Amino acid sequence: MTSWPQSGRSPTRPTGQDERRALGPAFFVSGATMKLQHQTWPEVEAYLKSKTGIIIPCGSTEQHGPIGMIGTDAICAEAVAIRVGDTAKALVAPTLTLGQAQFNLGFPGTISLRAKTLMALTRDVVASLAGQGFTHIYFVNGHGGNIAPLQAAFQDLYRDLGGDLRCRIRSWWDHPSVAELVVGNYGDGEGLHATPSEISITQAVLHAVGGAKRPTNIETLDTAFIRDHSGDNHFDADSHRDRFPDGRVGSNPWLATAATGEQLLAAAVEATAADYAFFLTE
Repeated sequence: MTSWPQSGRSPTRPTGQDERRALGPAFFVSGATMKLQHQTWPEVEAYLKSKTGIIIPCGSTEQHGPIGMIGTDAICAEAVAIRVGDTAKALVAPTLTLGQAQFNLGFPGTISLRAKTLMALTRDVVASLAGQGFTHIYFVNGHGGNIAPLQAAFQDLYRDLGGDLRCRIRSWWDHPSVAELVVGNYGDGEGLHATPSEISITQAVLHAVGGAKRPTNIETLDTAFIRDHSGDNHFDADSHRDRFPDGRVGSNPWLATAATGEQLLAAAVEATAADYAFFLTE
């Protein structure tokens, strides 16, 4: 319930810019100034007079091993996206926090969409924005299982809407500068899931460190397994938990540190901002 002043008049709502000034420099540094949900519709309409690009973080809600947070993928994608939005002065839509992760349903806390549901969600989100004048929709991705469904949805959108619409999904780790840091810091300990790189970013962003005890033996994956299962190309949930009982897939998340997370985040933001700028020219 809202309590209005005794004068009987509702207070004048400050503009988004006024609110952001009132919140101070810390709010600006976070990148939240460009969050779509912090704007008014007239502010978005004014934005569209000069810019038609928008960034959408997308992740997953799934287990990330014994020390990784269930929201890791969405946390990483949003951390990169809001910083890129701040750099590019681009609007950043609300994070899509649910993805395709059926192989992790054997671990409590995981929520998975079917591929067709994720495709339908993507089509509705993009169609809503395209109908208002947005032409370049850039997804900053944090979950390998999202890639194929979103790319398929893009093809449906091109067929149905055509015109100037352009869509791209780019994972935050899918840049040479980021890959170099990953190899240099973690080597074979990176693995495929519950990786030290993504957990390092969550530690840098949220200053949270898991306390689970490190196992005696850390399994590394052979190149054939990595080739066949990259992009979260796994089988059913029961066999997946049997094969990887603590949720890690060949990773050593105990290598994660907030310091390397800061390095990865900076590299991912710089590379993603450059990729987004190029995308706007297509």
